[in-house]
Amino acid sequence: MAISDTTETGGTTVGTDSDLNHSSLRRRHSAASGFDADELVRDLDSSDSLNGKSNEEKDNDDDKKQQHATADNGNQNETGVRERVTDVKFTYRPYVPVHRRIRESPLSSDNIFKQSHAGLFNLCIVVLVAVNSRLIIENLMKYGWLIKYDFWFSSKSLRDWPLFMCCLSLAIFPLAAFFVEKLAYKRSISEPVVVLLHIIITTTAFSYPVLVILRCDSAFVSGVTLMLLTCIVWLKLVSYVHTNYDMRAITFSKEKGEALPNTLNMEYPYSVSFKSLAYFMVAPTLCYQLSYPRTPSVRKGWVFRQLIKLIIFTGVMGFIIEQYTYPIVRNSQHPLKGNLLYAMERVLKLSVPNVYVWLCMFYCFFHLWLNILAELLRFGDREFYKDWWNAKTVEDYWRMWNMPVHKWMVRHVYFPCLRIGLPKSAAIFIAFLLSAVLHELCIAIPCHMFKLWAFIGMMFQVPLGLITNYLQNKYRNSMVGNMIFWFIFCIFGQPMCVLLYYHDLMNRKGEVE
Repeated sequence: MAISDTTETGGTTVGTDSDLNHSSLRRRHSAASGFDADELVRDLDSSDSLNGKSNEEKDNDDDKKQQHATADNGNQNETGVRERVTDVKFTYRPYVPVHRRIRESPLSSDNIFKQSHAGLFNLCIVVLVAVNSRLIIENLMKYGWLIKYDFWFSSKSLRDWPLFMCCLSLAIFPLAAFFVEKLAYKRSISEPVVVLLHIIITTTAFSYPVLVILRCDSAFVSGVTLMLLTCIVWLKLVSYVHTNYDMRAITFSKEKGEALPNTLNMEYPYSVSFKSLAYFMVAPTLCYQLSYPRTPSVRKGWVFRQLIKLIIFTGVMGFIIEQYTYPIVRNSQHPLKGNLLYAMERVLKLSVPNVYVWLCMFYCFFHLWLNILAELLRFGDREFYKDWWNAKTVEDYWRMWNMPVHKWMVRHVYFPCLRIGLPKSAAIFIAFLLSAVLHELCIAIPCHMFKLWAFIGMMFQVPLGLITNYLQNKYRNSMVGNMIFWFIFCIFGQPMCVLLYYHDLMNRKGEVE
């Protein structure tokens, strides 16, 4: 038997007719001899035929193999044994080429991201479990049980009752906005009056909780919770007002007979409904619309399983904070007022538990809690995040990390800025500026101090985004931007902010006392 001298194309060669006639004999499965020919073919070359045949010829071989297998079932045992022995004699002769095309190693830079790494992921999980189990045991043997149960439940929390009452009273502001929109829908008040009333309502909705926190000596966790809830209510109110204003403007334009592009056709007629507002205020979204995609039913068993996961991962997060993060921070110095090498050692030591807490927080809130809430409300669109862990630039991270906030920024900040004539860079800067202000207020107000560390950290994302965009454009198909993102957020950014705010807070308490 001979192999054709025809030039290889696409890693295959064309064989002779005699090759086709004997192909089924060469590739027949050999079960009795213990030699699995088909498995060896897959090991040597999963895509090309080792005997130099094209895809069409291989298909013919498979058909012939099936026909031979059917015929073999009717033959006698002696004939079957002789055929299997012949199969071994003619299969994978030494003269058949094994290397037929150019290929990259699986871990090469051009091929590493074109295949699954599920096995390596499982290995990482096993290594993480083994290493962290040893560290947990070592920590418990050295320091003992450091968790204080009053971290979550304490009788001192009763002094935070004004903050709890403030949380309940936040429902007044959406109700006030609804009445204003109802009057505007009936055209009982003019548009400038509507805008003025909404400015008063949204400003009061944000400033009222701030004043309550500043006047009360509440716990930090209680203050952060109220501030986060306040920001959510404020963002929802802005979306509700802005969306109704836009629908009202389109409706008035149509009534005047103005020609509008097809893109401005509303899917639902303009209306003001208390039911739609009430659903929006509790739904896991920050963007108001008259109707949302809904799932047919609530999966009660699924909700129960997610609640169990939420409890478990919340406990893990609390364990890491109390057993690792807090002792490291408490035994450190102010990173800007001490030895530089010592500060770097503290930051690096804090980075690992900080990453674990950050990932647990993301999983508990963005995946578990928002999905539980969506399931209970039958909310259909559950894209609360994207694969931000694959972000190659800082801009990609902020577009994928928190989808509810990102969609709100795009809808109510970014494109409105473009529509009034601002350049794209200015619109991005304004979006980051608003985000930086909200981040700073959510931390500074509960701490009763303004150090602007969170604000500076958020605004630093603007030049960092430009740097990562430049590197990604220069080194295409690389993960240099992704590595910079992980380094900044996990090793340098968040641990440094934790140390800065902790020591500034401790210094403030010392001065007050």
